[in-house]
Amino acid sequence: MNAKNNNVDQLIEQYKTLPGGLLPLLHAIKHALGYIPESTVGSIAKGFNLSRAEVHGVISFYHDFNTQPVGHHRVQICRAEACQSMGSRQIESHAKQSLGIEYGETTSDGMVTLEPVYCLGNCACSPSIRINDDIYARVDKSRFDQLISELNMPELDKVETSS
Repeated sequence: MNAKNNNVDQLIEQYKTLPGGLLPLLHAIKHALGYIPESTVGSIAKGFNLSRAEVHGVISFYHDFNTQPVGHHRVQICRAEACQSMGSRQIESHAKQSLGIEYGETTSDGMVTLEPVYCLGNCACSPSIRINDDIYARVDKSRFDQLISELNMPELDKVETSS
């Protein structure tokens, strides 16, 4: 058994007696590993006395849970009606072309995973995207390019120097 599974087994023990503990467990696994490996579904199901299908159903229902590693940055483009009416499909096409990936894929350098999302709750300021935990409003192609270029800048380059 590898360290990843040992860590998950410890988390299962920690959360299995907590009422409603499945969601907190899944968040803890995601926080610890960056994703919820398919190989852990059986252990989770056994620990919570659930079927594998029930655990998989919860994982697949919530868009924040993923079963494969993702890039260092998650870029989500809103595909809800308000954002579509304000140009999110053009941003979607531009993002796919400029990053060279489709939805659900990660750039070859492992930096960015592109994902659709179906409402960021920012309809009045659409189109919107989320990068990691930050939501950006009224995004156009130029703003998208700017935000992506800022992701690739080392933190030291972002610090302004005084003259």
